[in-house]
Amino acid sequence: MNGRYLIALQSILTKEITRFMRIWVQTLVPPAITMSLYFVIFGSLIGSRIGEMNGFSYMEFIVPGLIMMSVITNSYANVASSFFSAKFQRNVEELLVAPVPNYIIVLGYVGGGMARGILVGLIVTVLSLFFVTISIHNLAIIILTVVLTSMLFALGGLINAVYAKTFDDISIIPTFVLTPLTYLGGVFYSLTLLPGFWQQLAQLNPIVYMVNAFRFGFLGYSDVNLWLALAVVVGFILVLFSYAMYLINKGIGLRS
Repeated sequence: MNGRYLIALQSILTKEITRFMRIWVQTLVPPAITMSLYFVIFGSLIGSRIGEMNGFSYMEFIVPGLIMMSVITNSYANVASSFFSAKFQRNVEELLVAPVPNYIIVLGYVGGGMARGILVGLIVTVLSLFFVTISIHNLAIIILTVVLTSMLFALGGLINAVYAKTFDDISIIPTFVLTPLTYLGGVFYSLTLLPGFWQQLAQLNPIVYMVNAFRFGFLGYSDVNLWLALAVVVGFILVLFSYAMYLINKGIGLRS
């Protein structure tokens, strides 16, 4: 990569990380509190009544899903809010006329979203240690899955921000699409509990593959084929990155 482009990427990335770290009380603390409540309510209270899930305690089973849920929501929200703010304040126009390729802009914002998503995931992981002993089956799969998933949803947040016309628009997708898909993505249950038809239908949900690949890294168990899960995530990344580049190159939603 050209040295000037590398400096530009580093500058955008530093700005994005500084942005969410400066308001850490709003960006890092709320998801930590929310996930702690999930651990208490679903893990300790409800989990004690449910018992085991596929040979694991209920708390052990849901912890990977809850960590992944925090990574997904924060990676998405960071880029959606940051890029829309830049667009709303007309700062993005300065980036578009700067002598750097558009892919640097995309990578810079996506990198910032990934940083926040992964950091929140680490915080939630540490908090989970107060409730359950975490076992690690394959650390490489854990790292690969969390990096790919945070990248995918950071790209989704960027695309949402490009189309958004008001601040309310950046909350529509998370509320009506992302949240339902996450809750139906096997975070709180195994797909084996579903009747045959609903198992097949659940496999159309891309979050199922991310949650199960991540769970495999911790427990060595997955409801779907691991390599298929990773292939699905990579496929979505390629599609969303290509689409984000198309939108930026065309200036859709960016140029007055």
